[in-house]
Amino acid sequence: MTSSPALDMPILRVDRLTRTYVSGERRLTVLNEVSFSVHAGASCAIIGPSGSGKTTLLGLCAGLDHATSGSVVLNGIPLETLDEDRRARVRNRFVGFVFQNFQLIPTLTALENVMVPAELRGENRPADRARNLLERVGLKDRTDHYPLQLSGGEQQRVALARAFINSPQLLFVDEPTGNLDAETSERVQQLLFDLNTEAGTTLIMVTHDLDLARKTRRIIRLRGGVVVEDSGEDRV
Repeated sequence: MTSSPALDMPILRVDRLTRTYVSGERRLTVLNEVSFSVHAGASCAIIGPSGSGKTTLLGLCAGLDHATSGSVVLNGIPLETLDEDRRARVRNRFVGFVFQNFQLIPTLTALENVMVPAELRGENRPADRARNLLERVGLKDRTDHYPLQLSGGEQQRVALARAFINSPQLLFVDEPTGNLDAETSERVQQLLFDLNTEAGTTLIMVTHDLDLARKTRRIIRLRGGVVVEDSGEDRV
């Protein structure tokens, strides 16, 4: 399995990506021939109104869903050629994902939630790194708390720590501040960019927040499942 693309190659290449859902005789095209590339170390925001295909695009880029047509090449690996098990291995090796609804496991503590991706890779002792990450996001004293014992902002910070446990080359983030108050949102934004810069990770983020989007190096705007605007150059 390829470990990294050539220096001049994009770390993510999307070519004519289309996703259509069929229900009975109805066909709904959520994405229609979307194409773009993102280079390593870049930060990119995907914006657009509700229903424009943003979250669907993010899931396809991360290998969480299958396209109807077109291709996604992630870190030099064509995702459409892989079965689900191999996609999962690619995600676990190269990708971090922060979901809008956090997706923490309710029966695990904050520390155990952060450790999950590393344990899935077969690491025997990821607890020290998990504790360091929780301390980095300001949750040193919450390691033994369960998700229901944490506020929304604290759960989001646990999700951020979990996303970085495997030192991902790409970080996909879906509405990182959508469920947070203004003060907590600002703190999570700062953590997101600080951690991303320190780790040298490529950041691809879906957001409704235009101010947050403007903090990235590139903005791609979707409407009706197509790219209607792309600010272009993302090289660092």
